Amino acid sequence: MGFWRCHPHAHRRERHKPLHVVLMTSEADQQSVPPDGAAYWSIETDDLLRSLKTSPSGLAASDAASRLAKFGRNTPASTSSASALAVFARQFRSPLVLILIFAAGVSAFVGEGQEAAIISAIVLASCVLSFTQEYGASRATEALKQRTSRKAIVLRDGVECSVAAEDIVPGDVIRLSAGNLIPADGVILDARDFNVSEAVLTGETFPAVKTPGRSAPNAALTLRTNAVFMGTSVRSGTATVLAAATGTRTEFASIAAALERQIPETGFGRGIRLFGYLMTEIMLAIVIVVFFANLLLHRPLIDSLLFSLALAVGLTPELLPAIISVTLARGARAMAANGVIVRRLDAIENLGSMDLLCTDKTGTLTEGVIHLDGWLDVDGSPSTDVLLWARLNATLQTGLKNPLDEAIATAPGEGGSLAAFSKVDEIPYDFIRKRLSVVVRTNDAEDLLITKGAVKNILETCGFVRTAKGLEPLNEMHRAAIDEKFRRWSADGYRVLGLAIRRFESAKPFSRKDEIDLAFAGFLLFLDPPKKGVKETLAELAQRGIAVKVISGDNRYVAAHLAQTIGLHADRIMTGEELSKLTKSALFAGVQHTDLFVEIDPNQKERIVHALRSRGHVVGYLGDGINDAPALHEADIGISVDSAVDVAREAADIILLKQDLGVLVRGVDDGRKTFANTMKYISITTSANFGNMISMAVASMFLPFLPLLAKQILLNNFLSDVPSLAIASDNVDPDQLRRPRHWDIRFVRRFMISFGLVSSLFDVATFAFLLFFAHATEAAFQTAWFVESLLTELAIVLIVRTHRVFWASRPSPLLAWFTLAVGIIAIMIPYLPFAAWFGFVPLPLPVLAVLVVITALYLLASEATKRWFFGQENRNSHRKREHSIERVAKPRAACPRS
Repeated sequence: MGFWRCHPHAHRRERHKPLHVVLMTSEADQQSVPPDGAAYWSIETDDLLRSLKTSPSGLAASDAASRLAKFGRNTPASTSSASALAVFARQFRSPLVLILIFAAGVSAFVGEGQEAAIISAIVLASCVLSFTQEYGASRATEALKQRTSRKAIVLRDGVECSVAAEDIVPGDVIRLSAGNLIPADGVILDARDFNVSEAVLTGETFPAVKTPGRSAPNAALTLRTNAVFMGTSVRSGTATVLAAATGTRTEFASIAAALERQIPETGFGRGIRLFGYLMTEIMLAIVIVVFFANLLLHRPLIDSLLFSLALAVGLTPELLPAIISVTLARGARAMAANGVIVRRLDAIENLGSMDLLCTDKTGTLTEGVIHLDGWLDVDGSPSTDVLLWARLNATLQTGLKNPLDEAIATAPGEGGSLAAFSKVDEIPYDFIRKRLSVVVRTNDAEDLLITKGAVKNILETCGFVRTAKGLEPLNEMHRAAIDEKFRRWSADGYRVLGLAIRRFESAKPFSRKDEIDLAFAGFLLFLDPPKKGVKETLAELAQRGIAVKVISGDNRYVAAHLAQTIGLHADRIMTGEELSKLTKSALFAGVQHTDLFVEIDPNQKERIVHALRSRGHVVGYLGDGINDAPALHEADIGISVDSAVDVAREAADIILLKQDLGVLVRGVDDGRKTFANTMKYISITTSANFGNMISMAVASMFLPFLPLLAKQILLNNFLSDVPSLAIASDNVDPDQLRRPRHWDIRFVRRFMISFGLVSSLFDVATFAFLLFFAHATEAAFQTAWFVESLLTELAIVLIVRTHRVFWASRPSPLLAWFTLAVGIIAIMIPYLPFAAWFGFVPLPLPVLAVLVVITALYLLASEATKRWFFGQENRNSHRKREHSIERVAKPRAACPRS
């Protein structure tokens, strides 16, 4: 996920030392930094502004540019990607590569210079192949990351402007509001109800209240109430902040430098790791047995060692890291072309494995363009006063921007002139109160507090109701009438907000405590119609095995109306209040059978996602607000949109450039194509390659000579890997995109045994033909076996790349041409001038013809084995699905209903 993910152990790190601003590198630098050794949070604001050579109106653009050149980019660590030389050097870190280089050195030392040169050349060629793939993939990935760079609002030349967060420098004045990620360390110049989530640094769950002022020089990080830090996020309120430390000099950078950022392992990553363990165990067992068996047969030590190591190379899918990098990078490029930006490459596999999507409704299932359709008084009649007060509240608030306020500001009705009012104060919105208040002053110097928010939360503040007769005490009859209207309008699909007012005779500092004894004034009715085509898109998701659950903060009536309109189930609803009363085990049981989660708070979203994951689902969560960040972190695949608030975008694995489920459907297909192409290489490695190496290992114990020399095995392995480089571009059958794909190490093991046995059977047939019919010499046997084993490894590529009959599924042109070219080379090698270097001899044409026939028979046998194998797998999967359906169909007493 995003760079700002909380390190799981970050809160354990002791941070009692004050962070000194050590930006000074020369006497000239001292004019733009605080005094040497000073803790900036303990300095008077005016003194800090002077030491940073800035002002409350910010830096000049030219000054900011020179400081950026001097202090560097505002990133917590070096973001420069690895150089080409570093990536190339990394190819030689493999233990097998190092052992082969050592073995080549030993061969040269004992006089086998030609063999040492050939082994070295093949190893170098393999590393070059892997390097070109990995480096190209890393370049493409870096280019994609640049498309999701974060912005911040700063004052430059006294004017607010949006700049890249990486371009912020010491002395910049930054504007912050709810949802922003804080881009630098600094002190607060001005703030209003400003709460910051600092869990990324302190591990503390509850937001910290921040105000202007000074803190003690030796204050611990949690006690610096006047300071904010890079990587933390604004939970509520607004503030103006002076940047004092950027880049590697921030608190976040000091943690990032000491602790490696850990991201939970994906299911695919875990599968690759388990596959590596499996192949390592097999490789070690075979190599040790073969090495000592050859020594017991009195074969030369060096030959036995090289043969054993070459077998290990043949068994090892050494191109797997490069293949994964290339397929993921290619998948990321394809997804970017379809409007999906991948922020973390291994998330592509999770996207393809996703079987459950959780989403809010606004902008995803609905148009997201909200219209204000009604401004009504308590009796339900249109009211120009309600519209005027709503516009004052919406246009004068400076906190979290939202579509509801935009809808109010652009509503067509005539509500009176705003010019007669001036703003006095503001009480920003937060997710606990669920309301926003603005105080305005009229021409007669009277202050008017205007509060709007969720109807229930507005009623909590009211002691009166404003009727046509004037102010009346709010009684149960009034409450019942308000609730009845709220339910009726919500059931018709409207989102309903309440609006209340209170007048004050004199000016005073306002706070949340003043939201009391308000007069309920009326309703605001918003309409957000279902998005065109969303019903068809949901059907496409269902066809791909992806269920959709709605998790919304809206009330049950609006959510149920929308769900019924677009074809989702809406008969099983769980509210936030009901959820809060459930134990962990009861929630785990209930989420499986709930269609809609409504009136949900942010922490409950996270609990729901966790419970669904615990039921074995691969969960995607689509959200774009502040309150979606915890659930985005918890989900297997966090999905947000390009227009989301900072904290949501940084928590997401994938960014949609358009808030449209249709874009996500195409992303899912691309993710599944990437998964399928990666698994093709695994299938190739565990079929003919595995069978051939096992056959050679066994044959070496019974033949009077080695079935292949080490250099021949390495050449065979190198040539058979060439077509694999084109796997990332291969076509994928539509039937492989219809359901989620999950890594299953048991499936891999069954596949390896089934196809390995078929390969070994034809290997034995080839040995028998060469020994008893062709009466081949040692060199002829090795040449013929080299050709046959390479042809079978190429043929299996065409078989296992598809679940269909191989002639009904067309490979990509690049894969087809690579396979054909290497096949021709395999047949021609014994007749080429350099054949003697590898110990090859020309083969009689009848022998070559029989080898081609054996390969063709192997291809047909593998096709039959594939149909039997996948038939068995499909029947087992069907039985598992039926068992799962039976469990779901049991009585659901634990499921809350509404």
